[in-house]
Amino acid sequence: MEEFEGAWARVRAGGDAVDAAASVLAAAGGDWERAAGGTARNVVREAESRGWQVRDLIRMASRELDPRHERLAHTMQKGKAPFLTPFAQAEKLDRFSAATTFVELLRLYAALPRITPLAPATQAPPPSKMLARIRALLAKAESTGFPEEAEALSAKAQHLMTRHSIDEALLTAAAHGTGTGAGPGARRIGVDRPYEGAKALLLDAVAAANRCESVWSADFGFSTVVGYGTDLEAVELLYTSLLVQADHALHRGTSRSRNFRESFLIGYAGRIRERLAAATERATAETAAPADLLPVLAAREVDVRDATRRMFPTTTTSRLKGRDAEGWRHGEAAADRARF
Repeated sequence: MEEFEGAWARVRAGGDAVDAAASVLAAAGGDWERAAGGTARNVVREAESRGWQVRDLIRMASRELDPRHERLAHTMQKGKAPFLTPFAQAEKLDRFSAATTFVELLRLYAALPRITPLAPATQAPPPSKMLARIRALLAKAESTGFPEEAEALSAKAQHLMTRHSIDEALLTAAAHGTGTGAGPGARRIGVDRPYEGAKALLLDAVAAANRCESVWSADFGFSTVVGYGTDLEAVELLYTSLLVQADHALHRGTSRSRNFRESFLIGYAGRIRERLAAATERATAETAAPADLLPVLAAREVDVRDATRRMFPTTTTSRLKGRDAEGWRHGEAAADRARF
């Protein structure tokens, strides 16, 4: 173990020592699991102290390395030992190749900078039968071959999202008076290549419609969405569904240029923002709720804005410019057909 720790220290120091460290680990015989496990725990613990969470580390492995590294990241994060031998067997790798993949993954983790930390409890809301029902509706809407059925299922899911959010806000207000309870949380949502800027714009549109705020971290391929638990869940569910629909519409027919595709997604995001804002306003107005509903929702929006400013005191605003008018028009048309 000490020999591998020394080899790993040279990798961390920035030297071109991956092969040497992998050779030492591969030659460790029956001790290679113990050496790998101890080093992995230390590196992951250090990354977590810099604000990275498990799902973030796996996402970065997918973004910066290759699918094999991502699969190893999943295997490691299950927390079970041994992990290196089963990984090598599943991937049909010799010990040196498996050790090389492991060292490259740890080198990525060790190089990650400090980011804004998130409280562990804000990563996922408590289990909810209503949210499970919403997920089931959206999954069925995406799988059906009948557009009318998909539209009805998606509309029902959106209606349930709005009602669930309003019910939660009113219950919390009743329990805490004019306060809003535990306050907003945050979660990171992946924004994948290509056309990350346009996809981040779509996520921001969904977040705004659900009384959340979104801050895009372009270097790391994610946006941090700040809001209350039910609203955060709605944002991720709806963003994922709309992105799937956009992808289907974008790839229908002949291949287009990069400018067309990017402009398509920018136009799509802009029109979705308009549709979602109108839908949220209608749903709120139609909800049978006490007269103090709007002050409660307004108080939550203030809390979300303040929490975002505390987490990200310095942010910049950028604009995306579509370079293909036809792509923009096609994107707006696809957004008009999107179902939520």
